[in-house]
Amino acid sequence: MASANTGSFAWEQLPLDEIQRIEIVRGPRAAQWGSDAIGGVIQIFTRKLDAAHFAVHVGSHGDYAESVGVGHWSARGGASVLVGARHVLGYPAINPQNFAYSPQPDGYSNQNLAARFAWRFDKQALSGSLLRSDALVEFNQGTSRVIEQAFGVRLNGALSDHLRQRVEVGTDREDLGTAAYRSLMLSRRNQASYQLAWSFERRQDILAGLDWMHERGISRDTASNIDTYTQSRDNLGIYAGWYGHRGVWDWQLAARHDHNSVFGGATTGSAATGYQVNNWVRIEASFVQGFRSPSLEEQFSPGYFGYYAGNPDLRPERSHSSEIDLLVQPFREAQIKLAGYSTRVSNLITFAGSNYQAINIGRAAMDGLELTASWSDGPWTNHVMGDYDDARNALTGERLLRRPLRRGDINVDRKLGRGVRGGIDLFAAGNATDYGGATLGGYALLSAHVDWRLDRNLALRLFIENLLDRTYSLAYGYAAQVRSGWVTLSWSP
Repeated sequence: MASANTGSFAWEQLPLDEIQRIEIVRGPRAAQWGSDAIGGVIQIFTRKLDAAHFAVHVGSHGDYAESVGVGHWSARGGASVLVGARHVLGYPAINPQNFAYSPQPDGYSNQNLAARFAWRFDKQALSGSLLRSDALVEFNQGTSRVIEQAFGVRLNGALSDHLRQRVEVGTDREDLGTAAYRSLMLSRRNQASYQLAWSFERRQDILAGLDWMHERGISRDTASNIDTYTQSRDNLGIYAGWYGHRGVWDWQLAARHDHNSVFGGATTGSAATGYQVNNWVRIEASFVQGFRSPSLEEQFSPGYFGYYAGNPDLRPERSHSSEIDLLVQPFREAQIKLAGYSTRVSNLITFAGSNYQAINIGRAAMDGLELTASWSDGPWTNHVMGDYDDARNALTGERLLRRPLRRGDINVDRKLGRGVRGGIDLFAAGNATDYGGATLGGYALLSAHVDWRLDRNLALRLFIENLLDRTYSLAYGYAAQVRSGWVTLSWSP
């Protein structure tokens, strides 16, 4: 799910009550997933209801939401559907540093739908999912209407004892209309893929496949009803990988070739291995490549009042990344991971040219360390994360925008009684640089939650964010969340 115009997904439109889980794989993954997988892959799983469901959510800034759904599943398959709505009176989205500041709150409303089905027959399973979000987003000069929709169907199953197939087709759309800017941006993306997995011996698999994508973007001046750009392109990719395990070793080798109708061909590869030193120590290492085609907006957008215009001469980004990990599990309830990584990106695309036009930076470098640890002791569950991310322009040494050098997070959770858990989370980030040389100050946020299972079917959740009411900003001139609280009551038999 991504806009052909912007090249990214509007995460702020994602209805969280319709999400079962989110899985993230860090680092370039173009060797299997193709263009856009330059920094990692994020996979979203919608919620699978097996009974009736109802939830109501009330919070600060006039935040009110509710969702209702139903589902039924058996060994042969099933279906579920969940609908929801949210309305927020809001707070000013920009702060006094911004020339357009207004103390008027900027509200938000959203109606959403998530549905999924599956049906098993013989050795095959047919499944599908639909996610739709229709939102109104207020800002200082007006309102934008944003429609996000994605639909996909998958056929997955065994062809023989050692051979499996997966067929997928999908489509997604984004409509973004802003009357104040006389702008309507339309994005359409259609995709299809076929994959074969061959298990030629125990824990030895060959994966091969091909995928096709067609994307089309339109930017329209609604005052004159003239398109400022209408562009489309196609991408065809073919890939193969070997995934194996033997003794204390396991490995992954993959290669992929893409042909883009605009930018031509690109070949990427990846290699990873893991070595189990003993029962509680493991070492992993990987080298992966990635590339990303410029989005249509980065190429062709006329910009806003002369700023942030596209650049038709942009070249695709290319990257390669190396990582080595040390994983330690001193006892069953504790895991520690230390990861060191080094990434190099050529032709990095950023809005840093004249009047913030999109340009390619010659080279960017990202070197870092990340430490994560989690452990449990009786009623206690604890998580710690710290990272050092030196992301910079490799030619000038200047820091990449909005990238703190250091971050850390401490999460402590405890069982407080029968059906009750509570916890606190402390997150901190260092200074960062923004457009125009502005400095984004470091900050620390303390949050707390209590989850109470009132009975088998009824649950109550209390959550307070920014408990100490710290003032901070993730983008210069834009406000971030002040101290806020929410209460969620959910019922499911």
